[in-house]
Amino acid sequence: MAENTVTVTVAYGSTKHSITVTGLDGNEPILKDLSDALVQVTGVPMPAQKLIFKGKSLKEMEESLSSFGIKQGCKLMMIGKRNSPEEESELKKLKDIEKSVEQTAKKLEKVDGELTGLKNGFLAKDLQAEALGRLDQRVKVASEQFMKILEQVDSMTLPENFGDCRMKKKGLVKTVQVSLFSFLMNSK
Repeated sequence: MAENTVTVTVAYGSTKHSITVTGLDGNEPILKDLSDALVQVTGVPMPAQKLIFKGKSLKEMEESLSSFGIKQGCKLMMIGKRNSPEEESELKKLKDIEKSVEQTAKKLEKVDGELTGLKNGFLAKDLQAEALGRLDQRVKVASEQFMKILEQVDSMTLPENFGDCRMKKKGLVKTVQVSLFSFLMNSK
């Protein structure tokens, strides 16, 4: 095994999971890498995880596993609750909305690239007005899609204890705002 890959056993409830963690960009794996892998395997969200190694709770997510003394073959324990089925259902809806946000943001990025091309004179003067009209229409469509997404997100009523959903919802709104703002600033 490469130095940037470690396989450990994590006990969660009555189940033991063999987890192989690889560090990013050739670096040693960090606690966050292990925690991310555990989210995939167990369904327990990162904020709800409590990882224990040799009787100590591990908290510093950016620290390397080796800094805790964790090496190949070590055994850890995890405590934590999965989200309720109701919250998982809402999270799935939010993830579907997130895909729409990403697609719409990509459309705006393409428009921005074409607009930059027009500004730089990559199109004959007599064709620019027509091209600007088409770009303007595409911007209006993307803006309308973003508004529908915001309405959809805003219409979701989430219980106070659905922390992951609330965070995801807030993140989606921010992503839409940033996408629109950066497009408007770049297009001036």
